[in-house]
Amino acid sequence: MVILDGTIVNVALPAIQRDLGFSPSGLAWVVNIYLVPFGGLLLLSGRLGDLVGRKRVFVAGLALFTLASLLCGLARDPATLLASRFVQGVGGAVTSAGTLGMVVTLFPEARERARAIGVYSFVQSAGGSLGLLAGGVLTQALDWHWIFVVNVPIGAAAVLAAGRVLAPERGAGLGRGTDAAGALLVTSALMLGVYTIIETAAHGWASAHTAGLGAVAVALLGALEVLTKALDVSVGDQAGREAEEGFVD
Repeated sequence: MVILDGTIVNVALPAIQRDLGFSPSGLAWVVNIYLVPFGGLLLLSGRLGDLVGRKRVFVAGLALFTLASLLCGLARDPATLLASRFVQGVGGAVTSAGTLGMVVTLFPEARERARAIGVYSFVQSAGGSLGLLAGGVLTQALDWHWIFVVNVPIGAAAVLAAGRVLAPERGAGLGRGTDAAGALLVTSALMLGVYTIIETAAHGWASAHTAGLGAVAVALLGALEVLTKALDVSVGDQAGREAEEGFVD
């Protein structure tokens, strides 16, 4: 459903433009604004699953995605649709990260895990292809709003089923391995990187606009590297002091 929604919109774009009055440049962002948070938040969402439990992350992401789908279906102006699509991308990233994390956890043996990941990848690919077909059918038979509304009953049923079927998982806890500054840097760098790639369609790879955005993304990754080394040194010093205190005692 998450991957399907990334492609189902493409077929409905002319109807959306005609109904909501999007400009040609603004219309592209009906698709792109979903991709920015989806690509930028996958890594952070996966780490969040390790800390608070993959089931919680999956259910929360799916619920957010379902709610955003309803808001997209109810949108009557460009701003509402774009804002709802952004939230959809956030929910999609959280759901995808939680799903893959649960696949890895539920199939500990290497052969079973490889098979499960293969099935997961196939379903994702099929969802992308199915989105193009479903978008055309729903837009022609009903209305473009239904390409989003159709997610609501499916998502609601999936949330209820996940709550009953999936085993609870505690996670490591937010107090362990939580690096807020590092998470902010890597998420910002990834989202800006996705945005930069999207913008090349309008500005080209060699433009100053693209180079500037790319430079900022690289600078954020550089800052993350510096922060990581500083944290490693700090942890090492603390471990050394604790070892010395234990030796003295």
